[in-house]
Amino acid sequence: MLRAILTAGAVLAALLAPATAHGEEAGPDIPPLTDARGRVLTLRGWNIEDKAHRGEQALTAITERHLRDLRAQGFDFARLLVFWDDLEPRPGQYSERYLRKIGRVLDWAERQDVRVVLDAHQDVFGPAFGHRGIPRWATRTDGLPFTAHPDDWFAEYFEPAVQRAFTHLYEDEDLRRAQARMWHTLAARFAGRPAVVGYDLINEPMGEPRPGEDLPAAARRVEREQLTPMYNRLADAVRTADRDAWLFVEPTPVVGEGVPTGLGRVRDPRVVYAPHFYDTAMEAGADYDPGAGWIERYERAVIAYPARYRVPVVVGEWGPPDSSLPRMNRFYRDAMASLGRYASGWAGYVWCYGGGYCALDGRGGFRANKELTVEPYAETVAGTVRSAGYDPGTGGYRLVYRAASHGARVSVLSLPPGTWRITAGGGARVVRRTAGRAWVRAVPGGLATVTVTRG
Repeated sequence: MLRAILTAGAVLAALLAPATAHGEEAGPDIPPLTDARGRVLTLRGWNIEDKAHRGEQALTAITERHLRDLRAQGFDFARLLVFWDDLEPRPGQYSERYLRKIGRVLDWAERQDVRVVLDAHQDVFGPAFGHRGIPRWATRTDGLPFTAHPDDWFAEYFEPAVQRAFTHLYEDEDLRRAQARMWHTLAARFAGRPAVVGYDLINEPMGEPRPGEDLPAAARRVEREQLTPMYNRLADAVRTADRDAWLFVEPTPVVGEGVPTGLGRVRDPRVVYAPHFYDTAMEAGADYDPGAGWIERYERAVIAYPARYRVPVVVGEWGPPDSSLPRMNRFYRDAMASLGRYASGWAGYVWCYGGGYCALDGRGGFRANKELTVEPYAETVAGTVRSAGYDPGTGGYRLVYRAASHGARVSVLSLPPGTWRITAGGGARVVRRTAGRAWVRAVPGGLATVTVTRG
């Protein structure tokens, strides 16, 4: 049923979406992510999580190996799932043990030089419905029914009790205050930590449709009338403790079907638009269909918000559950090309060792086709990027940038495992090199070029 609803929404979205010229690229219209020194950032990495353990055992499934192996493959970014139900198991009582466990993961990230976004994660709202996220004490259903769907857990978002719980979270004043206090607590604890690049204020928010609304209309209304005010409240709460971190804001998951978001402006100077990149058919086990136009439709929908509000994009989750199907090699190549056109970064789902969505098998090798996410790229650029791109056919990467006239001088390139040759021109030169990275210094104001090739 869910797939049928979303597919119908996609058809409507394709009719409503603004036309985009063939071959138009989003990059020039979307600002880049930057660090405190004004350098342009590219975040590439994976989600890391422990959904299985709670309480005293929370986060024990994550070890320093996760961060070390991530960095060894050239990734510089982790989206760390944290759960409100673990942080505040009872109203107003925050778990010091849980905060220390988050801090321990950040210690590992700092040691491995991996940037982290703390993601306030929820799946199907939270424990009241058999998942993780928003505490039971903050779950109000008005007695509406809930039926579990063990073979299609995402369909549980469309249960009346779950939808009503989201409405109360957005509208009840005491729950608004509680959510804001939760975020203030996290920001106050981790403000200034070198690894923390930002906070993802809520994972995959959903809502409650009104009678007669189709899915795209409901999603746009929820984003406009409920999510936008919520993000502004939470931004205010974070800023009382942390003035510098980026705030990651997500639309509803309906954006994955090519539905442009209804989000309005979040009144903060450091906002990142953080949609997820999932196709309903592939989530249900289908192979990639290049002719369906899903990636093109998604890209058209996603770029509208950041272009309008002048905010960078980092895709918070992406990747199919079965990467071994015949056309998945084509999917990863198409997806990487698309993400490179408009996003300052992405986090694949998920960095773990095993089956399903895991990036790696039990021995630590990439599962089928997921090695295609490994490319050379510029982690930081001290200047204005004119062009940057990787050619999977030749295995070569080329960066052209106008070097900053003052301030930061050194750019950093990430190099995957293997042998790489680096050529710098336009007054740029390689000043340091390790197995996994290269540091490049350019003449202030000069037009620098850096080429990375195999061998």
